[in-house]
Amino acid sequence: MAVQESIIDIRNITAYCGTTCVFSGFSLQVPNGCNTAILGPNGSGKSTLMKLLSRDLYPVFDGDSHVRIFGRDRWNIMELRARLGIVSHDLQHDYLPEVPGLNVILSGFYASIDVWKHQQFSSDDLEKAVLVMQQLGIGELKNRSFCSMSTGQQRRFLLGRSLINNPEALLLDEPTTGLDMSASLHYLQTLQSMIRSGKTVVLVTHHLHEIPPEIDRVVLLKKGRIFADGKKSEVLISEILSDLFDYPLQVIAVNGYYQVLPAG
Repeated sequence: MAVQESIIDIRNITAYCGTTCVFSGFSLQVPNGCNTAILGPNGSGKSTLMKLLSRDLYPVFDGDSHVRIFGRDRWNIMELRARLGIVSHDLQHDYLPEVPGLNVILSGFYASIDVWKHQQFSSDDLEKAVLVMQQLGIGELKNRSFCSMSTGQQRRFLLGRSLINNPEALLLDEPTTGLDMSASLHYLQTLQSMIRSGKTVVLVTHHLHEIPPEIDRVVLLKKGRIFADGKKSEVLISEILSDLFDYPLQVIAVNGYYQVLPAG
């Protein structure tokens, strides 16, 4: 039987954020096709994990450890983005404010911030960008500056940027944070469509309501370690989440969605 390729294969790494050791002996695997939510409180290591996977941070060198994406240690960033689309808080905060929406989408071809004179785009590239914007319901905003968009509109443009190369998998960092209810539900519906179309989604969050029913595996992080890992129905239970967040919680599940309330 052929071994299923892993999107993420982290083995026995040590990683620092500044002078703080966030991970020590940390390992995590996410096979292709395994839609996964990585959940944890602030300080659990989620942001550092995102930086490791986006290649903004590297672990301490050790011959017995590695961070591999689609089986490889080293990548050309543009080549990697063609297979793994990333939407992160850092990207949203760092994006140039006056860039028009169309340029946000087109910049995904080069994994750049805005587009530049040396970058060339074919008529097919432009058609792809228009199609992606239409699919995400943002076509009428193509000439609007990034800074004049709502948070939800910005998030959809960054999702479009990650989708322009038709990647196999998406890595999303707390995608509905800062969105109102309507924008949040629209975004989750878009994620559900992406999963149903065959893309693997890895969702990094500390909000249970961001986890769509199509994601069945949940990995819980706490203080740089895996606290629990398994099926959503077995991991997202009151006792485990109370221990994870150090607060008594009651978990409610409705139609595949989960939410928490204070216990008592």
